[in-house]
Parts: sequence; structure tokens; C-alpha cells
Amino acid sequence: MITAEDRARAADLLAAFVAAGATRVETELLQPAGTLLDLYGEDIRARAFTTQDPLAGEAMLRPDFTVPVVQAHMSGGADPARYCYMGEVFRRQEIDEGRPREYLQVGYEVFDRADPAATDAEVFDLLHRALAPWDPIPALGDLGLLIAAVDGLTTSDKRRAALRRHIWRPVRFRRLMERFAGQTTTPAKRAALLARLATEDAAALIDAAGPAVGLRDGEEIAARLAALAEDVTTPPLSRTEAEVIDALLGMETPLSHALSPIRDLAVDLPGLDVAADRLEARAEALDRRGHAPHTLPFAPARGRSAMEYYDGFTFTLSARGRPDLPALATGGRYDALTAVLGQGRSIPAVGGVIRPGLLGGLT
Repeated sequence: MITAEDRARAADLLAAFVAAGATRVETELLQPAGTLLDLYGEDIRARAFTTQDPLAGEAMLRPDFTVPVVQAHMSGGADPARYCYMGEVFRRQEIDEGRPREYLQVGYEVFDRADPAATDAEVFDLLHRALAPWDPIPALGDLGLLIAAVDGLTTSDKRRAALRRHIWRPVRFRRLMERFAGQTTTPAKRAALLARLATEDAAALIDAAGPAVGLRDGEEIAARLAALAEDVTTPPLSRTEAEVIDALLGMETPLSHALSPIRDLAVDLPGLDVAADRLEARAEALDRRGHAPHTLPFAPARGRSAMEYYDGFTFTLSARGRPDLPALATGGRYDALTAVLGQGRSIPAVGGVIRPGLLGGLT
């Protein structure tokens, strides 16, 4: 339950963000479902409350603020711009999980082309200072490194695209890596299907299967069969490149110790160099704001299970001595989201949110 104390604390946080130069914005409580489904696919239904409007169609109770704020900015916001907001968000939870289905968020978003490393540090520093009375534990990540590594793999465009699509789904990503690296055995049913595709036409196989069941039509099924046949002829990922991905997924170190091993990994995947440059610039920007890199825990893959629009810097600020609680604050960079929602236009963007309802019981 959201209490009066939660709202008062949220108002104080919002005032601090306004004082930092942000413009307060509001977003509708009911969001069009189409945009969220386009971004996340049907998976969003498992964690959002949906309803049906007789005029506007399917809608969802606001699962977060970032998407509508980005939409509003890309339709005519200033450049650069800083926004802040406060309000309820809604997430479906299993009854026995004990997590709230409605809670407050207070957030700060920056759209600025000038210096992405500086704005990363700005957002992290502002939220860290806002939570200073609770002495939060910081932790940083950088999904841009993992994305750059995937984009640099010596394999087919389709395999790279599949891995990119599932970066935010760790189990599925791992299975794909194992399959593409030739570390798993082809399931018997798929092997039998591939054997038939080698000698039979896809249309004949579809006809022989009987009436279609599900949402895919014949053309989509035929395209899927062609993709399977093409994939089986693609050479496996090199062991060296697969090991680079594994190293990034398993890395946990102070930020100050991360750059050297990442530069070493870039010898085998040169595409990592640019992402490493961004990481180095961010570390320097954080240091200028008083956050010494040797005090900041860093793991490139941190943030993979958060919102799927994060594609670069990520961070969490957690309650000290309370590992049972969700993070008090989360944030990150989402440059690609602005391109998706900007209909051909884009701008570097980074933001973060605080959950004031978690602060009341902390000392």
C-alpha cells in the first residue's frame, strides 16, 4: 500500500530533481498497449495489467515512465532536455511473491547529445546523492559491451540478430550460444525435420502436416523452415569468440580493474574497442564527480534482467544490509529506444528511477 509518508518522500525527491534542472512531466496512467507490445512482444502481458477501451483499443496500466516520456520527447521536446516525474506504476506479480503490484516511482531522464559519459555520471550522481541518507550500495554494468561483442561475432547476420534479440533473456541467450558454438546435440525432432528438408520442398511438408494450428500462416512457416535449413549449414562460432562472450558474462570486478581485461578481449573481438572507450570515458566522468572507480562494483552483464530497452550503462543502488529488498534505484542508457520511438530520429538518452516506498523501513 502506498502511504502518505511514501508520497511525501517522493515529493521531496522530485523537488531535488527539479532543483537539478529537470522539467516536471506527467504521463497518462493508461498507456496504449500497441507500443509496448511492439517493443517487448507478448512477454509484456505477463507483467502488465491490460484492459480494453471501446474507442482506443487495448491499453495497459503504466508499467513504467520511460517509454511515454521518450515518446513525448521525440514528438517535440527540446534538445537537450531534462525531465523528472512522480507517480504510480503497476506490475503483475504472482500472489505468493509478496511484491507490490502498485508502487511509486520518481525518475530523472536526460536527452543530450553533447557528452554521453558525462550524462551517465550526472544521472548516477544525482540519484546517489538523493539516496545518501540511506547509504546505498552502488553497482554498475554496461550492456553496450555485450552488444558490441555480439555484433562483432564472425557468424551469420541471422545468428547475430537472434543473440541481440535475447541478450535480455539470460537463459535463452545461453542456449543459443551453446547451439551456435556447436556445444549441444540437435534434438531428434529437429534433426528429422532437417533431414526431410534436405530432400523435400517446404510447401510439401506444410501440406503433409495438415490444417494449420496457431497464428503463423504458411508463408511464415515456410520462412522459418528455410531459416532452419540455412542455419544448419552455418559454421559454429569460434571457441575464442565464444570465450570472449563467456568472459564478459562472468566478469565481476571493481570498475577500475575492468578496462585492462576488456582491452585484452578486444584483441579477439575488435568491435569491443569502441565500447571500451565509452567505458573508460564514463569511469573518468564518475571520478570527476567524486565516485572513485575502485569503489564501484562492475559487471558488464548487470541489468540484463531489468527493462529490455537498456543498451549501455546500467546501475543499481541497493539497501545496505537488506539483500531481500529490490534495488532502491535503477537506471541506465537507452539510446536505441529513442530511435525506435523517434520514427527515424534519435538522441542519446539516460535516466534512472527511485522507489520511495522502499525507504520508509530503512535506517
